[in-house]
Amino acid sequence: MMQNKVLKIHPEDNAIVALQDLQQGETVTLGNESYLLLDNVEAKHKFVAQDVPKGGSIKMYGVLVGIANEDLPKGTLLTTANIHHATNDYRVRERKIEWQKPPIENWKDATFLGYHRSDGSVGVANYWLVIPMVFCENRNVELMKEALLDNLGYQTHKKYNKFTKNLLDLYKRGSDLADILNADFDASTAKSNNRIFPNIDGVKFLTHQGGCGGIRQDSAALCGLLAGYITHPNVAGVTVLSLGCQNAQVSILEKEITKRSPNFDKPMYILEQQKIGKESDLLPEAIKQTFAGLIEANKIERKAAPLRQLCIGLECGGSDGFSGISANPAIGYTSDLLVALGGKVILSEFPELCGVEQGLSDRCVSEQKAARFAELMKSYSERAVKAGSGFDMNPSPGNIKDGLITDAIKSAGAAKKAGNSPVADVLDYPEKVTMPGLNLLCTPGNDVESTTAEVGSGATIVLFTTGLGTPTGNPIAPVIKLSSNTALFNKMNDIIDINTGTIISGEETIAEAGSRILNFIIEVASGNQSVKAVLNGQDDFIPWKRGISL
Repeated sequence: MMQNKVLKIHPEDNAIVALQDLQQGETVTLGNESYLLLDNVEAKHKFVAQDVPKGGSIKMYGVLVGIANEDLPKGTLLTTANIHHATNDYRVRERKIEWQKPPIENWKDATFLGYHRSDGSVGVANYWLVIPMVFCENRNVELMKEALLDNLGYQTHKKYNKFTKNLLDLYKRGSDLADILNADFDASTAKSNNRIFPNIDGVKFLTHQGGCGGIRQDSAALCGLLAGYITHPNVAGVTVLSLGCQNAQVSILEKEITKRSPNFDKPMYILEQQKIGKESDLLPEAIKQTFAGLIEANKIERKAAPLRQLCIGLECGGSDGFSGISANPAIGYTSDLLVALGGKVILSEFPELCGVEQGLSDRCVSEQKAARFAELMKSYSERAVKAGSGFDMNPSPGNIKDGLITDAIKSAGAAKKAGNSPVADVLDYPEKVTMPGLNLLCTPGNDVESTTAEVGSGATIVLFTTGLGTPTGNPIAPVIKLSSNTALFNKMNDIIDINTGTIISGEETIAEAGSRILNFIIEVASGNQSVKAVLNGQDDFIPWKRGISL
């Protein structure tokens, strides 16, 4: 299929996206329009479709994304030098919640095989957690990890250990430095999968740097997040290690658990070091109780559940100039399918919604929810400015190099993950998702902090798009990685599961890719398909401290 050279995303846009490298002096045609390029334009970057005067608006996705710093003749490459970030203001106004649901006939009777919990939720995995209430307990958690993982058959592959041993053998045999530096690495080394408990996907250890020493609000938020993980559908039970004197008291955790699950009945073993005493008394007891809990958790088996029981997080990281026209709208279509089927989806990363607030506000099902969204966005932005930053500083050097030259451009593409459905609810970190439909969750744009938060709010699977490549995972929820371009997928398919570069090449429509993604989700949710982040043991977990993190 013939690939177009350029793309105009929205009829009102005056910025055109290059789908392949274009040369200065080249003339490209789109529809009835022709453009003589005044500069080299690399794939993923943009040029102006018409003369734009100094101070004039630059539009993409139908919204303002920048202001010209100088006169820009038609065909000029857009750069950080000749435009700057700009957005329109927004307000609560008339609701626009009518939407065209995508066809769902292929999935209306579909099911996945999940773990049914007593509160009516259904998990896609079955994990046991070991959680410290405070960073002082991290070492004890690590000692438990050392004692349990290998013996229970959950240790991740040791191919790098084997490689190091091979280098040691070369050194001991007297090999010179050149031989050692040229040693071959065997990437095919298999991991042991002799699990003692076949119905338990793993034991996960959520070490962190919080729980004391900061402001009390941070400890309260941490307890809320940990409660979200403990009550999560993918979790069977938990062992909690408390020092005793920390700000994050067990009583606060218990209140947060009750708030999320009033009839909480999962096994939870709490051990306080300052009460028990010696490490040699604490850890054997913690290991025994954990082992007893695993025996009970292993009795749970997968059973069929409707797709409305899924809760999917929508995330992006290491984005590029193609993310907003391939991977993000593809999972946006998947999001719409899930909403139409009665499921829940979560869009977070509020600094990356800068410039698209009006559209999302209009989609909120009530004025009260629209007002809360505006309040959360504005208060977060104000705190960022007071800290000497701002949402406009969100794009990373990698984002900028690959075409996302203003936060408004990045945000307009990032918002495509949300599809077109109404916004059912607006939540602040670390609140739990309860409403079917699209939920907005206030989090940073930081990949791991945001993914950690989405799962804490109830996401059982996370769809994570990337244009540059990032390995982000989560301890208890499969993170499905999707590339925006085929070159990245071919280069880094050891950490990426799905390629949506087929949209850029014209091999697939957004709807076709979004449908393919939903079918993949069902296989993952049923335990039939492993994702790369899980296979690689990528257990990223970073709680958000409510300071400024962009």
